[in-house]
Amino acid sequence: MADADAALEEKTIRLQVAAARQEESGQGIVRMPRSAFQALGITEGDVVEIEGKRSTAALAMSAYDEDQALDVIRLDGLQRGNAEVGSGEHVLIRRAESKPAKRVVFAPAQREMRLQGPTQALQRNFFRKPLVAGDLVATTGQQPVRNMPPEVQRMFNAPAYALTQIRLSVASTTPKGIVHIDENTEVELRAEFEEPRDPRAGVNYDDVGGIDDTIKQLREMVELPLRYPELFTRLGVDPPKGVLLHGPPGTGKTRLAQAVANESDAEFFTINGPEIMGSGYGESEKRLREVFEAATKAAPAIVFIDEIDSIAPKRDRVSGEAEKRLVAQLLTLMDGIEARSNLVVIAATNRPDAIDEALRRPGRFDREIVIGVPDERGRREILAIHTRGMPLEDKVDLGELAKVTHGFVGADIAALAREAAIEAVRRIMPRLDLDARTVPQEVLDDLCVTRDDFLAALKRVQPSAMREVMVQVPTVGWDDIGGIDEAIDKLKEGIELPLKNAAAFQRLGIRPAQGFLLYGPPGTGKTLLAKAVAKEAEANFISMKSSDLLSKWYGESEQQIARLFQRARSVAPCVVFIDEIDSLVPARGSGQGEPQVTGRVVNTILAEMDGLEELQSVVVIGATNRPTLVDPALLRPGRFDELVYVGTPDEKGRERILGIHTAAMPLAEDVSLANIAAKTDRFTGADLEDVVRRAGLNALRRAGGEVDSVTAADFAEALDDSRATVTEAMEEEYKKMRGELKKRAAQVSPIGFIHEGMVEPIRARKHGPDEVTPLE
Repeated sequence: MADADAALEEKTIRLQVAAARQEESGQGIVRMPRSAFQALGITEGDVVEIEGKRSTAALAMSAYDEDQALDVIRLDGLQRGNAEVGSGEHVLIRRAESKPAKRVVFAPAQREMRLQGPTQALQRNFFRKPLVAGDLVATTGQQPVRNMPPEVQRMFNAPAYALTQIRLSVASTTPKGIVHIDENTEVELRAEFEEPRDPRAGVNYDDVGGIDDTIKQLREMVELPLRYPELFTRLGVDPPKGVLLHGPPGTGKTRLAQAVANESDAEFFTINGPEIMGSGYGESEKRLREVFEAATKAAPAIVFIDEIDSIAPKRDRVSGEAEKRLVAQLLTLMDGIEARSNLVVIAATNRPDAIDEALRRPGRFDREIVIGVPDERGRREILAIHTRGMPLEDKVDLGELAKVTHGFVGADIAALAREAAIEAVRRIMPRLDLDARTVPQEVLDDLCVTRDDFLAALKRVQPSAMREVMVQVPTVGWDDIGGIDEAIDKLKEGIELPLKNAAAFQRLGIRPAQGFLLYGPPGTGKTLLAKAVAKEAEANFISMKSSDLLSKWYGESEQQIARLFQRARSVAPCVVFIDEIDSLVPARGSGQGEPQVTGRVVNTILAEMDGLEELQSVVVIGATNRPTLVDPALLRPGRFDELVYVGTPDEKGRERILGIHTAAMPLAEDVSLANIAAKTDRFTGADLEDVVRRAGLNALRRAGGEVDSVTAADFAEALDDSRATVTEAMEEEYKKMRGELKKRAAQVSPIGFIHEGMVEPIRARKHGPDEVTPLE
């Protein structure tokens, strides 16, 4: 029997390494197919030894259904570092026995961290999990791991050690080998950082979320040449020399480069622009050469140039000779990289157009990879990374947070998690004794981050790409608007539906509307409609006025508009609202002797809305009460697809609007909103709000500060003092406009886009200063 057990323990299988899912990083588990369990004679929750260039240990769990037919083992980034293997390599797996530890010593694995305090929470956090001296481990929170048996899940129900995941190195264990912590283990936590055994203990692919496709491209371009240079030798081609990463700030370019260096087991050399610049003649070029020489000697190596636009700007745009020489030196160094020197250059910038074009060719930077603003799935992954190890309340739904964080990049989501943690700390501050140096254990056990903490943090953290144009998130919904149901239905179908259900439009092979022009008399609720759309569609909302976009400097107005649309594309889905659009895009040629700024602005907006760059998930809403002054080229399908008339409400609509405005007003029993609505023909929403306000003032005047309700007499007096701003003549004019606007594109005059009846005739000088005739 003993011989049979010994034979069973000696069984070894060989599996290929694959990356673990983001939510399981740091949990200390590995996923294997059921065939591997049968071959090793183990069950879920047993300890296995993983042997790469080095041995480590973990708890074995069953693979997900899609992996059952594959001979792969899923290891997270810490375990890959502990076993000194990379994704795609093979490891040996065997059954292992874990001994109870008498003593385990941990030390911080992050240089800037200093830890102190009781170790009971640390002991509970790693209870019964396998540990090996020299390993890097991470604290975990109370987040359940999927597909885990209940008896194993109990190991993961310990309170979190901190409000975020903390990485620790296992400095020593007694006895040596694979051990686990139990009730009798003495746990020691050293306060000072200790250099980890493996330099790859830093950032790995598990710490970068939302950019799976980018990681695959980088692995092809960087890992393959560094790890398997013989492949390129056999194919007879030169391996890639450089990769340029570009995208908005905060999307993870620098972090990704560090992860690639750690995962590929390469030496990492960083060049920062300001550090490389020297005061003496030729000093900058010398420093640059020294970095490349050191990297060549330490190959395989990666040279990472952060903010490359600062040291390699376009030479025809800089006046200093030092900058030009530095660019030339960098070009020479990249051309001088020997084809098989196992050296790859990675550069990052958020201004790719500012880089000298000589760098952006194959042979120098062979591939340019865009790291954009993450989508909803990417934000969900990044949230999982930053809340890893965080004690979260059951009501916290990361999927819900991912939906409402449009436009957030990785840095913004990190700030959101940090602000939510600060909210949780603020809540327990009254229970802390400020004179004591430690936090009571019962307070630590009760500490958790709630859904309300995240909602409060959302009010303080704005997406960095929207900082310059961010307006307050609208609080107006469809329920707050009455009397314009037809306009609401059009906007729901045209904006809310495509943003929320884009897949349906793809299935039908149709494109959603790109623009809506809201027009109608003043005070009918056009601006209110745009706010409601942004809130109900759960999209970013950018509101601009003509004064924000027009500038006295030549060309500046067009740049402002191009920048606005570029930003809207980067934070899509997005609603761009331009109020009083007739002042920004008047009919070209409708003014004589004026500067041609508005004409160029119209051309720019036309190009942005219907140009080579398509507006994906970006909707433009314009509002005006003078639609006949808007340039007719904007009013065709493909630009402003829908012309939505927002007119005066009918009697039922007026009663609904009165109900909205009197919702918080104590009304007397004799007040009938239906009667008031019947007496307010042609009143707009703004007029009805004024009636309610006047009635309240009348009540205050009548009863002073002791007023308890507003009576029908107060409303009657208010109606006597009010009037409808929309006259019958105005209504007739707008009805005529609705018909004319539909034909307008066909009636455009060849002279300056003007036709009769749409704008006032232009008068041109003919002979003398007093003789003027209308243009025909």
